[in-house]
Amino acid sequence: MLSDASPDEDGAASSGRQRPPGDRVVLRGDLRSALPDAAAAVVVTALVFALLWARMESGASDTVAVMPFMDDPGTYWMYLLSQAFGWSGLLWAWGTVMLGLLLSGPRPARLPVSRQVLERWHRTTSLTTTALMSAHALMFAAELVRYETKVDWAERLWVGFADSFVPGWYDSGTGRIAIPLGQGALYLAVPLGLLFYVRHRIGANTWRRLHRFVIVVYVLSVWHTLLYGTNVWYGEWPRTVLWLLQLPVAALLLLRLLRPARRAERLGPPKGGVGAARPAWWARAVGRVAAGAVLVGLVIVVVSGRDGGRDRPTHPPATAPHAQETD
Repeated sequence: MLSDASPDEDGAASSGRQRPPGDRVVLRGDLRSALPDAAAAVVVTALVFALLWARMESGASDTVAVMPFMDDPGTYWMYLLSQAFGWSGLLWAWGTVMLGLLLSGPRPARLPVSRQVLERWHRTTSLTTTALMSAHALMFAAELVRYETKVDWAERLWVGFADSFVPGWYDSGTGRIAIPLGQGALYLAVPLGLLFYVRHRIGANTWRRLHRFVIVVYVLSVWHTLLYGTNVWYGEWPRTVLWLLQLPVAALLLLRLLRPARRAERLGPPKGGVGAARPAWWARAVGRVAAGAVLVGLVIVVVSGRDGGRDRPTHPPATAPHAQETD
């Protein structure tokens, strides 16, 4: 989740220039720089976990309202930890996407720190986000392994792995759609994030084109959360806040498309007339219209309150997510 441009003083992008070998950003260095960021993410995850545990013990948990059999945090602590990693991962994804859009769009008049520091924060938060997403999936798999008590360990491990990491395998309720969305986000995030460190080999232009799909990772993550996050299952304030947080992302994305840092990405009049315009010009124009439509749609959702949330049932269901496997 890295910015795709680093403009120099005349507004051109410097990301395509070859860095001197001694000045090249390497993964090992960013992993060291990410340690404070990762430590902060662990603290946030622990706080979210404690909150979810307390709400489950008090009977105020939305997760229990959706799945009443999960009324024992001591038993379902791995599921709670998966939720905590998921929420901190989404928060870090929001932050790194905001940084990326800020860095690749029009240059702000003032920055609280130097651009180099913001770029480093962007890289380290991207690495932390990928780690949090991975931990979220692994803890979900661990909970499924714990849950499948009626089969032997080999089959339990397979069920946990397949339901968590094989697209289309999970076959229960909303998860049939939501879990593949989350898997898609994870499977895109890993290569797209790591490609930055080999862009001197694949070429800056190739990396830049691939890197634009990072926004897809974020969209899939939010979509996964809206569909499967039991803490935002109902049409109440937590779900509204999640929608509200998408407004600055959409606004910065639209601004980045309207006023990109790289001159080559600026729309301008099509060369040779509209009919003779290159496909790239039309793609950029459609992208700007789509981003504007998304922003308007988000405003309508927030103002109208029609955010896809469910009504809290008077008598919530008492079913497990799926029947346990048997021999």
